[in-house]
Amino acid sequence: MIPKSKPTALLASPDALLAHSLQTTFDSLGFSLELVRNGEATLAMANSLRAPGTILLDVRLPGMVRGDLLAALDDAGVRKRAAIALIGDSDSPSCEHWRERLREGIVDDIIPRHADCEEWQTHLTTMHRAHSLQAELESLREAALRQVQHDHLTGTLNRETMLSMLFRETDRVQRMRGSLCLLLIDVDDFSHWNAELGHQACDDLLSQVARRVERLMRSYDLLGRIGDDEFLLALPGCSTVNAVMLAERLRMDVFAEPFQSDELQVRLSACFGVTSSRGRSPVVVLREAEQALAAARLVGPDAIRCATDHLHDANTSLLLPTSAEFEIRT
Repeated sequence: MIPKSKPTALLASPDALLAHSLQTTFDSLGFSLELVRNGEATLAMANSLRAPGTILLDVRLPGMVRGDLLAALDDAGVRKRAAIALIGDSDSPSCEHWRERLREGIVDDIIPRHADCEEWQTHLTTMHRAHSLQAELESLREAALRQVQHDHLTGTLNRETMLSMLFRETDRVQRMRGSLCLLLIDVDDFSHWNAELGHQACDDLLSQVARRVERLMRSYDLLGRIGDDEFLLALPGCSTVNAVMLAERLRMDVFAEPFQSDELQVRLSACFGVTSSRGRSPVVVLREAEQALAAARLVGPDAIRCATDHLHDANTSLLLPTSAEFEIRT
């Protein structure tokens, strides 16, 4: 039985005779068939295809043998929205190559070029059922992974995942000789608000803080909750100066405006600790950021403290101090 949603089928084929015969077959099955004749048009149409959809790729389409089109469809996330089937010749020397793509899960089915209407109905039904089950399993897997990796309260990364991400980013910094800064945020006097408003209200305040911080992040920045009222921002490609400027912006854009708790408006403040990775172990760098944050706490609410370490001077082979730690205060 054909799925009730009757998804649009996208046929990518240079074969006009195949297109004509499938048009008749799909009309009888209640499908709307869209025809494209090259890989570029296929990718453009596939990106606009609504779920659940069907993409039929003729193996004779230019670029199919190299696998470029299948790779592009996978990179675009089309597999999550549509079932993909190949239309091939069982007697072709390349048949085993396409069966391998099926075993790898890159495509959902291989349909004979000369399949009749009944065979098409069987293939479509089986393919959509299998694709739906696979999509459901993938959704459950992603949900389980998110639950493991994210803080249940704020939705940000949890401490363990954040550390794992930092090791990955540090490897990238070492390979690319890039930059990475850490920015620790500690909400001031949060124990006072817990006693004043209760844990549930303060949990909501922490979620509001996380949402406001996320609005100022770039797509590749990382945010994690690493303590009861502490957040860590990892900033790839960010210099120390820019990280301090971001801390200043966070202080103004996140904490200058009051937060809403039931009928009350709550004014929160925070201290900030900033440091640069320079390819060192994330454990060492995080400890340095915590020391900078501790120094900021000693200064008082709204303080920003930047910790700079010693840099190695290759010409003199000495450890020379850089500029001293500095603070920005209102």
